[in-house]
Amino acid sequence: MSKQIVKGHNNKWMINPADAVMLLIDHQSGLFQLVRDIDQPTLRAHASCLAKVAYLGKIPTFTTASVPDGPNGPLIPEIHRLNPDAVYIPRTGQINAWDNPAWVEAIEKTGRKTLIVAGTLTSVCMAFPSLCAVEEGYKAFCVIDASGNWSKMATDITLARVTQAGAMPTDTYAVLAEIMSTWNRPDAMEFAETMVDYIVPPYRALMESYDKAQDVQKVGHETKLGVWRDGETKK
Repeated sequence: MSKQIVKGHNNKWMINPADAVMLLIDHQSGLFQLVRDIDQPTLRAHASCLAKVAYLGKIPTFTTASVPDGPNGPLIPEIHRLNPDAVYIPRTGQINAWDNPAWVEAIEKTGRKTLIVAGTLTSVCMAFPSLCAVEEGYKAFCVIDASGNWSKMATDITLARVTQAGAMPTDTYAVLAEIMSTWNRPDAMEFAETMVDYIVPPYRALMESYDKAQDVQKVGHETKLGVWRDGETKK
């Protein structure tokens, strides 16, 4: 790893993967029905992306759900399917995950102080634990586009609230890039595939075009086009 990347990891404004914990809070099928500030397929994809990126980056991941046996519904299954190492921590009715002693204890046992937080709803499930974490000396990166809220106004208010408290808003693409850190790693293409699958699907067309261009350089043109000259076709 280059000195430039190490320097970036030591920057307090950036995510150091070696110090990070991924917290995916209340991404539940029932709560998703309340979301109005981001379309549901995008929210689902971004939450899934964070789970996969944490798995690739070997970042401890904790999930939880708010009364999943009620209308809030279960966690979306993609999260634990994409990150089989993620640990689910049940709650006993607490709205704020940070009020659950088992949740805080699990985070403390990692010895890490940088929290990447996403949750539905943004103004409650993401914001409340982030505010508590900052108060207890953690760095909190709030992944806004992997959370979801009942209105855009509520999200705007929440952004102001967590930022004033010292948490740092970010997005899914930035989190992927900070955890990946460099293309000079053996699993770089797994990160790239995750990026394409869950964040920027149109980028796949660019990758396909690039692959075809490389193939032409190796084996030549697939289509043999003649050149019209003086009324004749040169083959």
